[in-house]
Amino acid sequence: MVEEGTVLAKIDPTPYEASLEQAEAALQRAKAELLLLEAKYEQAEKEWKRAELLRTKSAIAESDYDTIVANYKAAKANLEVGKASVRQQEAAVRVAKTNLGYTTIVSPVRGVILDRRVNIGQTVVASLNAPSLFLIAKDLRRMQVWASVNEADIGRIRLNMPVRFTVDAYPGEVFRGTVTQIRLNATMTQNIVTYTVIVTTDNTNGKLLPYLTANVQFEEAERKNVLVVPNAALRWKPQPEQIDPTVEVPLASCEGGPEQEQGLLWVETGGGFVRPAPVRVGITDGVKTEVSGEGLQEGMLVVVGEQSPASGEEGPTTTASSEDKTTNPFLPKLPKRTGGSKPPPPP
Repeated sequence: MVEEGTVLAKIDPTPYEASLEQAEAALQRAKAELLLLEAKYEQAEKEWKRAELLRTKSAIAESDYDTIVANYKAAKANLEVGKASVRQQEAAVRVAKTNLGYTTIVSPVRGVILDRRVNIGQTVVASLNAPSLFLIAKDLRRMQVWASVNEADIGRIRLNMPVRFTVDAYPGEVFRGTVTQIRLNATMTQNIVTYTVIVTTDNTNGKLLPYLTANVQFEEAERKNVLVVPNAALRWKPQPEQIDPTVEVPLASCEGGPEQEQGLLWVETGGGFVRPAPVRVGITDGVKTEVSGEGLQEGMLVVVGEQSPASGEEGPTTTASSEDKTTNPFLPKLPKRTGGSKPPPPP
């Protein structure tokens, strides 16, 4: 923790102290020369006034008068040059003092030092880009999350949108923030365009640390007091022999699926059969989806998968576990068992 004005580092001041002494000596010399020029100017002015008096009485030659006038004007000009020289040396002294003051590095703000990027004895060279000596966080009570958003989703992001995010340092804990900036400078990595979205969050408790990786979810919409189902229930499709023969299947269950807003749930009717329940699909959080439709009630059991035949039960069930029916195309296919005969041993 540092306060504003806290000394952070010092640069060797020897060459800057010498430069300041040289500038101060040059200033003293310029002031002494100015005094000499002022004396010459006063003498030339008196001679010029005396010549003016003698000229009215025709007691001085014109050539001598012209010389006195020229000397007076030259002395006056030299006096202005001397004054300018003094101002120039005063500016040089200010520059030297400023450079000497830069040898003491102080904190410009109150904050926390995150990184020290210099070591004792290291040479610091000024260039077009100022060297970075320390990385200071001004206020860790307000943190920013820099989220990379795909170009396909950036059009749905808006300012002040609520955001939820998690960090690996605190598993299971959800933090909240709001979108405060949508940067227009996109980056392309392997032909994937992403935009940086700044999310500001309150970190009064100090739990969030700089450079943590965050998994961000933008809350595009919110619904309250609605019915939701697991997404698996909308994806599951029965075999033709599992559908109750007394129920007419709507077009929504045809191959290829309905429009995006329509969906089907399947409800067990007994005897190992299921019947369809057409629904209208709403928003989703990636795990559950809002549904609405006639006949839907809170607590209704819907099919989300099938139990493995090895469990001793057949037919659809409401359990979330399901058998993986995918096959490996690189394994040989065994013939189906018919008439109780055993399949031949694998090669």
